[in-house]
Amino acid sequence: MPTPLIGSNFSLHPWPRKSPTESSPSILVVGGGVTGLTTAWVLLDRGYHVTIVAKEWASYTDAQRLTSQIAGALWEYPPAVCGQHTDAMSLHKSKRWCMIAYRIWDSIASDPDLAALSGVKMRRSTFFFPRIIEEDSKQFLKMLEIKRSGVRGFHRDPSLIRTHDVSPEYGAVDAYEHLAPMIDTDHAMEWLMVLVQSKGAKLFTETIHGDLFAQEEELRAHFHADVIVNATGLAATELAGDKTCYPLRGALLRVVNDGKDFPKVETALAITADAAQSTNEIVFIVPRNDETLLLGGIAQPRESTLDLTLTDPVIERMRKRCEAFLPKLRNARLDPEYPLAQGLRPARERNVRVERELRTRTVQLDGTTELKPSRIVHSYGQGGAGWSLSFGCAGDVAMLVDEALRDEPAKAMELNELEVEWSIDKHRPQVTNSVPLKRSSERLGMKHPAPTALEFRAKL
Repeated sequence: MPTPLIGSNFSLHPWPRKSPTESSPSILVVGGGVTGLTTAWVLLDRGYHVTIVAKEWASYTDAQRLTSQIAGALWEYPPAVCGQHTDAMSLHKSKRWCMIAYRIWDSIASDPDLAALSGVKMRRSTFFFPRIIEEDSKQFLKMLEIKRSGVRGFHRDPSLIRTHDVSPEYGAVDAYEHLAPMIDTDHAMEWLMVLVQSKGAKLFTETIHGDLFAQEEELRAHFHADVIVNATGLAATELAGDKTCYPLRGALLRVVNDGKDFPKVETALAITADAAQSTNEIVFIVPRNDETLLLGGIAQPRESTLDLTLTDPVIERMRKRCEAFLPKLRNARLDPEYPLAQGLRPARERNVRVERELRTRTVQLDGTTELKPSRIVHSYGQGGAGWSLSFGCAGDVAMLVDEALRDEPAKAMELNELEVEWSIDKHRPQVTNSVPLKRSSERLGMKHPAPTALEFRAKL
């Protein structure tokens, strides 16, 4: 079972919770997106030396941005708005992972200085449904789980439809809302890169080709690594030899949300894919920051090109769908500098994989033949939920790294005891390592308050 992520082995400070020694193990993290950076954060706080290698990093120019930057980054309880989970085990694990991430993003957002540094805010997130929730058993069960999960500010009320000026002609008849982390991804990616470096990570720009398993010993020797963590998203097709990975193309319109053309939207508004019974074209309206609103969305399986334009029919339908849902958006102005964001979500047929490499090597030891386990740990396939699952997946990766260092035999992904309890006891879902919602520094088990912006910058 994973060791606690929130508590004595995790810190919001820009220095590691536990400083490594010369003899501390070294971990190579391959991948510079949100999964790779949050995994590095967790490993650094546990006292490991960490090196991160990526072919590219977050950018802030006209060039194509990372998928982690393109993401809508609205925290959601799974299954998420951009598509349904198809694998039951991954779904159950994702419920635990997302709640761990919720508490950490909430802790960051609840400290004004950290919120400003990271671009993370807690805002109201409202979900609408085309039928009374009790009439849809999956949605009713999901609502019960959300209410008991520890999510703050849950409120179910059909009058939210009128409160948020949703068109009565769109067909929404029920709704609920709760507080959720919403993340300015450009801002947050820059912050995460600075943070992990301040905690001791070394960053290198390099492209690795081929199956990691086939070159494991060479890579470990080259980077002086005891364990390799694969957090490469879509590149896992090549680096993990996983042919079940595929791109899930998405796109979002960016409009000016300054209150001049329409009343400012400060709440996320969505009809989830599972509620609308459509995984491809949905309503997804999310504040990115104080002046930008995202309109979406689409999910196009196995579309690998990034050639969409504002005049493509699917993009025009996306805008009209959002305007039909929220009529005041008909006056919205596109962001003149960056009107259309598009990217490839790293999807996988069996959804998320957080697992050690299962292939083994045959070695000769004292005249006998033995099977040697790999020291590669995988974390990919998060699809459009990378930010929502981030720290939860990272905590499990840390557990698997510990196992790999002990050269224990690798085991296929399975539900642990708490996840089994969650799947059986539907009316009392348990959140792994949950703690009472207190002041951020207290609920993270920190001896000192979270650092101010001045302290953060001074440390750098």
